Amino acid sequence: MANLTVSIANAPSGAETLAVSWISIDAPGLGITSAAVARPDGAGPFPSLLLLHGSHGFAHEYVRLARDLARTGLLAVAAGWFREGIGNGVRFITPIACPEMPPAPDPLSPQAMRTVDALMQALRTLPDACPDQIGLFGHSRGGGAALNYTLRAGGVRAAVLNSARYPSQLTALVSDLNTPLLILHGTADSVADGGTEFTNIRMARDFEQAARASGKVVETAYYEGGRHNDIFESSVRYLDAVHRMSAFLLRHLGT
Repeated sequence: MANLTVSIANAPSGAETLAVSWISIDAPGLGITSAAVARPDGAGPFPSLLLLHGSHGFAHEYVRLARDLARTGLLAVAAGWFREGIGNGVRFITPIACPEMPPAPDPLSPQAMRTVDALMQALRTLPDACPDQIGLFGHSRGGGAALNYTLRAGGVRAAVLNSARYPSQLTALVSDLNTPLLILHGTADSVADGGTEFTNIRMARDFEQAARASGKVVETAYYEGGRHNDIFESSVRYLDAVHRMSAFLLRHLGT
């Protein structure tokens, strides 16, 4: 994307104590957003990961996840990709405002594609990021956007989908998938907790089955009784998810 600008920034208001460095990403036509950069110990470059939040918005919890993944050897960048949190999942997070970004887009829209592409390009410019070892994580709406980008744009070495959306339009494209996937999903995902009809467990299983039938690399963890925001509600499942994510990403991104 032409004229993409990435610069060192101060922490957003309320996020000053989160023990990460911050950058500002200015993509013409998309707005200016903040991103938290969690760097591993040691000398880079490192395999890297972009984290996309769900409909509830950018939050402290995504920065914590980035920090915990950085401790395992990943350069993890959690970024705001739309303005405000919406939906029933807002109560599960501590928000970080992104006032200069546009409202939440449909995850399959051209705007979402452009935004994710800008963030991926910004990640590749970071001094300690290995530009050919980039992964993508998405939760909920962010998971739908991550899957859509992975299927249509390419350049993603590995992707993790947490409580993601699996609409039929994306399942129909599964033969185009060239990226290993890790699917994390609660069996009790529901609209009441911030999910949608597209995050129903059956849709996740249907996508997995279609991917396997096409010979794709897919790993899964279905959490029995887990809800849509389980990664933020259950410390046990959070730790399990971090362990699975780290092992999967380091294996497929390389070290």
